[in-house]
Amino acid sequence: MAVKPLTGEKLERELARLEAMREYENKYKAGTCICCGIDEAGRGPLAGPVVAAAVVLPEDCRILYLNDSKKLSEKKREMLFQEITEKAKAWGIGMASPGRIDEINILQATYEAMRQAVDKLGVRPDILLNDAVVIPGLHMEQVPIVKGDAKSVSIAAASILAKVTRDRMMIQYDSLYPEYGFGKHKGYGTAAHIEALREYGPCPIHRRTFLKNFHLEEKRGTKTSE
Repeated sequence: MAVKPLTGEKLERELARLEAMREYENKYKAGTCICCGIDEAGRGPLAGPVVAAAVVLPEDCRILYLNDSKKLSEKKREMLFQEITEKAKAWGIGMASPGRIDEINILQATYEAMRQAVDKLGVRPDILLNDAVVIPGLHMEQVPIVKGDAKSVSIAAASILAKVTRDRMMIQYDSLYPEYGFGKHKGYGTAAHIEALREYGPCPIHRRTFLKNFHLEEKRGTKTSE
């Protein structure tokens, strides 16, 4: 998975971009303040869990190409996942199942996954840098940043961990339910996914509350257990 190393002007531009993405971290790093980035993956799909990640990076941490996970190729995300988990002071992953999403709604399930991710850090952050949300039930200072995964290195790192973790899970589900194509669309509502739903009906990892508008009929052969 090696990526050609940057040199010269390209390296200088990349370092300048990363330094600009440290604006919030630099603002809150005074003293012994522990600054944590939080983001999620999978709020929109019709199937699979919502996954959240929390990441605390060292002050002097330099990870080239760190960015909003949606702006990166799968190859770069996988490469960065390994580097982030190796270099981070602390990181945690939380998730909420499709059943939990149906039970409490996607927003509350996302908050629940985020709280889990923070609990799994092993350290207590002083500041949470969040991608555009304020998480209920957490009592440390929170800074919601619109499009934060492109503006903060900590949130960008969290977005990559959440995205890669969820994608890996959906690839595993693809082997259990190959008729739906989860390995390709990761549960999002593509035309091929909708067509498979109409042919086979939902499987256990589909979010039933997300399917109401599709007027799907249960199929006789639909799987009912994972």
